Amino acid sequence: MENYVKSFAIFAGMTKFVGEYRAKTDDKGRLVFPSAFKSLMDSTRPMLLVVKKNLFAPCLDMFTYEEWERESEELKSRLNFFNPSHAALWRGYMRGRAIVEPDSKLGRIMVPRTLLDSIGVEKEVVFAGNDHKIELWARDRYESSAMPEEEFTALAEKILG
Repeated sequence: MENYVKSFAIFAGMTKFVGEYRAKTDDKGRLVFPSAFKSLMDSTRPMLLVVKKNLFAPCLDMFTYEEWERESEELKSRLNFFNPSHAALWRGYMRGRAIVEPDSKLGRIMVPRTLLDSIGVEKEVVFAGNDHKIELWARDRYESSAMPEEEFTALAEKILG
C-alpha cells in the first residue's frame, strides 16, 4: 500500500500529508522531519520545502516546492502589478518565507528561528498533515487549538448543510 500511495502522489503531482507527529528542537534549533511525510515525497529530486507563517492561525505552513509554485502562480494570476494595492499584497505574501531541505543523513530541517519564534516554539513542535501542506505548531498551542467536537459538528452542519 505504501508504494501505491507514493506512486499515486508522484503521478498526481501533489503530495497529500496526513497525520500528526511530534518532535523536539535540538540545541541548534533543528527539527527531525517526520519519516512518514518524507516517504511520500519524490526521492528522485531534492526535497525542498517552503515555510511561511499561516495567515489565520499561530502556526507555520510547509509546502513542497512544487505546491508552493502552484499556489503562488495561482495568486499571482489574480493580481495586477500596476495596481499598488495588488503589489503590496504580493510583497506581504512573499515576506518571511524560507526554503528548507532535510539533511540526507538524519532528515533534520533548520527552520529559521524568527519563524519558530513567531509561533511560540520553545522546544516541542507538532507536524500536522493538512492535505496539500504540513502545519508546524508549538505543541501547547496545537493542543489548545483543538475544536470541541460539538463545535466542529455545528460548523460542519452550517457549512456543508
